[in-house]
Amino acid sequence: MESLMENRCPVALDITGKDIHAEAEHLRSLGPATLIELPGGVTAWAITEYETLRKVLTDPRVTKSARAHWPAFTSGEIRPDWELISWVAMDNISTSWGADHKRLRRLVGKAFTPRRIDAIRPLIVQLTNEILDGLAAAGPDAVVDLRAQFAYPLPARLVADIIGMDETALAKTAPVINMMVDTTVSPEVAHSILMGWRDAMSEFIASKRANPAEDITSDLIAARDDEDGGKLTEGELTDTIFAILGAGSETTINFLSNAVTNLLTHPDQLALVKSGEKSWDDVMEEVLRAEAPLASLPLRFAADDIELDGVLIRKGDPILVNYLAAGRDPKVHGETACEFDITRADKEHISFGYGPHYCLGAGIARLVGAIGLSTLFERFPDISLAVPAEELQPLPTFIMNGHRSLPVRLHARVPAEAH
Repeated sequence: MESLMENRCPVALDITGKDIHAEAEHLRSLGPATLIELPGGVTAWAITEYETLRKVLTDPRVTKSARAHWPAFTSGEIRPDWELISWVAMDNISTSWGADHKRLRRLVGKAFTPRRIDAIRPLIVQLTNEILDGLAAAGPDAVVDLRAQFAYPLPARLVADIIGMDETALAKTAPVINMMVDTTVSPEVAHSILMGWRDAMSEFIASKRANPAEDITSDLIAARDDEDGGKLTEGELTDTIFAILGAGSETTINFLSNAVTNLLTHPDQLALVKSGEKSWDDVMEEVLRAEAPLASLPLRFAADDIELDGVLIRKGDPILVNYLAAGRDPKVHGETACEFDITRADKEHISFGYGPHYCLGAGIARLVGAIGLSTLFERFPDISLAVPAEELQPLPTFIMNGHRSLPVRLHARVPAEAH
């Protein structure tokens, strides 16, 4: 069997992300592994079928380390201003491999203990009510951007608090994260993103080293692996804190936006939740399945030749994991796979990942989703979209699945003290 990377005409991904669902469906129709073209003319394999994706995510021959297993990166063929450079140049738990990944996961995992997650619940409740109090001041007939004024500040402020970042430092990093997920950026902007987040993180970590506190950053600065006595290097520490900030905020922002949109466009299903016939867990799992907030994650690499459902992926080939396509795979969810339906019995998904890189913050994300959504609809039970759903504009990216804005009318509210 021969690799098809040299013989196939790759499908160029739409960098504007104008219809990532249609693109995902098209890629899935071409087979479980399809050759694609990323920005800058870089070719990769897109994995779109659910079962194939599970194989890839647990295969020890698949790595996230460009430094170790992507010859084009180590040889300098990939430019330092490549449009997606920030996704592969990081040195953290997300891009490590083998023994380094196990070491980093042990160290970082200490900051996500069940005790710490339980202790976060009151903070989520507090932040949610503070943000909704601010929204209520706009008046019942005012149009508010729920993405900018609720879906963004709730997870962003929460994660900033968890890592010990104040509002000033958060304001410096937020634009960098926004640009990093934008796949329409120019090479010049891509290079500035890489420099920008490292500078911002280095400054922040220096302040935490001088003034440690009860937060994850201070814990990671002090953390030592009992098995080998190792600590995070300065680069690993910087990149890991940034990854926690980005992963913990950006994906949850999109999740909240997608959840609200689907509930408001499916009033019959919202009614089932309000009546107690279906739970907020049903809502969250169906949103994660049908509207994976992280659509496609750059990049993984073949550490050796891999035969994958009839396709040979050569050692060194890059791989793009398409969670959005996998969540709507009709082989798993049947003919209605593309429909949002909280009543479906099987809501199986892998939107938090699968295998050794499963998201450490999944428990916190679910808490934010349950508390944020339930409180929003309790306090504003008559909330409605202020524009037709088809007018909502997608984010300019094929990496994330969300909206640029979410204009709604809150209408009459129920005071927070009533609950």
